[in-house]
Amino acid sequence: MERYFGTYQTFQTASRKDAAALLGSNNLVGDQYAIECTIESGVQKAWLVNRFGSRIGYFDPDFSRQLSLLRAQGLTLVGILSFVAFSEQPEPGEYWGEAAVIAYDARDQKAFTRFVEGVGTLIGKGIRPALAFDGAAVERIVETQGAWLPTDRVPLPEKKKGMAILKRQRSITDSLVEKGRQGNKGCYLLSWAFLLALVGSLIFGLKACGLF
Repeated sequence: MERYFGTYQTFQTASRKDAAALLGSNNLVGDQYAIECTIESGVQKAWLVNRFGSRIGYFDPDFSRQLSLLRAQGLTLVGILSFVAFSEQPEPGEYWGEAAVIAYDARDQKAFTRFVEGVGTLIGKGIRPALAFDGAAVERIVETQGAWLPTDRVPLPEKKKGMAILKRQRSITDSLVEKGRQGNKGCYLLSWAFLLALVGSLIFGLKACGLF
């Protein structure tokens, strides 16, 4: 049985409505996702499910099958949002994204819970740690109780014509939203104040330009 698996994998959104949610504050870069393995119309489909219980995207059948096999071996599956993108092709264009996917032996849960949190923090800063490594690295994770993090980095996918990455790290506002989620009411109010100030500045700029 495998003890660990890690990679970056693209996913698709089911509809434009789902894509809109993916761009919102309920889905921040670096957020952790549960992975729900299903079979739909005879086809394997693994969904990313956010902390609010919403499905935000799914992996292709081959990768979904691989995840289903890892789960059958008793491994815990976790996804981490790494970026959200838009491609003009196929028409009329589609939103998609990429997630870091980590699977680990449930017996090492304490160490890997901390490790996954550390990876999520790096990804939220726009840093892409390498996740495919050998058994020696897995031992270091367990020995350090998840404190060890890889120093190798993985580049973003090659940008193709008509493709745009819409978000690949957390903004200041995203960080304030996250602190608000954690119960810091001051940061929650500050995030709203920041957004209102931003909107106010935009309206003032438009008026100054004589647009309305």
